[in-house]
Amino acid sequence: MKQITLALSCMLFSFSFSYADGNKDSLELELEKQLLFIDSVENALHWDTSTVVIGNGIAKIKVPKGFKFLNATQSKFVLHDLWGNPERDDILGMIFPENGGPYADSSYVFVVSFEEDGYVKDGDADDIDYDDMFKDIKKAEPDLNVERSKEGYEPILMMGWAAKPYYDKNKKVLHWAKELKFGDAESNTLNYDVRVLGRKGILSLNAIAAIEDLPLVKANIDKVLMMPEFTEGNKYSDYNESTDKVAEYTIGALVAGSVLAKTGVLAMIGKFLIASWKFILIGLIAVGGSMRKIFKRKKPAEAEETDSIA
Repeated sequence: MKQITLALSCMLFSFSFSYADGNKDSLELELEKQLLFIDSVENALHWDTSTVVIGNGIAKIKVPKGFKFLNATQSKFVLHDLWGNPERDDILGMIFPENGGPYADSSYVFVVSFEEDGYVKDGDADDIDYDDMFKDIKKAEPDLNVERSKEGYEPILMMGWAAKPYYDKNKKVLHWAKELKFGDAESNTLNYDVRVLGRKGILSLNAIAAIEDLPLVKANIDKVLMMPEFTEGNKYSDYNESTDKVAEYTIGALVAGSVLAKTGVLAMIGKFLIASWKFILIGLIAVGGSMRKIFKRKKPAEAEETDSIA
């Protein structure tokens, strides 16, 4: 935290120094350009606040008061183009608190996706030792991070369970939380994972937030668990043993596989120490910084920012 505070102070000092040097006009133009881009993104996003059918009708999200939903196309833009995550075709949307958004300085988001791997048998749910699983995950990290590095992404270290996995047999919902460290980031990231088992696969809701937001996520997790629902014919209870595909893994492998997936872990925009990110942006512009370096976790050698939302 001290390093971040020092960096922000230096940025703001540099901004004042540049103004004294007579660069006011160019700095104002650059600031205006950046703010216009951010405002254009925020104004272009279209939010749903009722029940939304997703995944070609396989499931629906019942958006309650206090939340809002972003569709698949816009969510992919936010995750990949703004936040620098690997491209994924399975993204179905994002659930934000009503006051949240891509550039919120303090927020969390649940990313919704679907894995059509088949019917997951849950007979092993009571027999899993999650402490042993954590040890296995740590052993596998070095090789996975080598692959991430080859793809141009920072290494990820799992620091521990923020909440151990819990499976609700009646609702067929599995959820857990992990504390992650991205590269040399000073603040760790919270990933809170929810899996809803269905007839043909798994509906996933992955929360992304700063680790200090765990109490906030936990306070709202019951509301989140009530949002996703498979449609008739696609529910876990609709499974037909004679015709339906069975997944090649069970509950234990589902948790381990989700944690270990080299591109399955998503990063979000960092929280800022100053309430207004627009104020910080002034300092970034003054020292030649770019929005991209703050709002993304990819390494610097990347393509230019996308100018519009599909």
